[in-house]
Amino acid sequence: MMTDLDKHLLRIAFEEAQAGFDEGGCPIGSVLARDGEVVSQGRNQRVQKGDPIAHGEMDALRKAGRQKTYRDTVLYTSLSPCMMCAGTIVQFGIPRVVIGDTQNFGGNEEFLRQRGVEVSLAEDPDCIALMRRFIAEKPELWAEDIAE
Repeated sequence: MMTDLDKHLLRIAFEEAQAGFDEGGCPIGSVLARDGEVVSQGRNQRVQKGDPIAHGEMDALRKAGRQKTYRDTVLYTSLSPCMMCAGTIVQFGIPRVVIGDTQNFGGNEEFLRQRGVEVSLAEDPDCIALMRRFIAEKPELWAEDIAE
């Protein structure tokens, strides 16, 4: 169930995705929140930084810096996490993930659920449309991003 706070924080993740798209990168944004407050936010920067692991979730986690615990946080992401990011979510013990889009890319939701992560699917029209546009306009970059 999506609360108004969830929608607000997912919107920030979408804005990060939009910024990444505007920079010529892959439009995936993420927010790490604690008690409804933004701890950090980031976006996929594989193209911008030439860094193959600079996914949106990883960028947000890097920007959060060291945390004593992640067990009281929520991760918001505009697109379903890849296996690398899903593994990091599990490794850090993040208990809940809110996903904006599973239509353009998905598959690791069950992996997360099987490891005790609460997965909330928003299927946000803006997240879906932006990624759909990116895939149509830059299919080669999308294939690179998902390692195809």
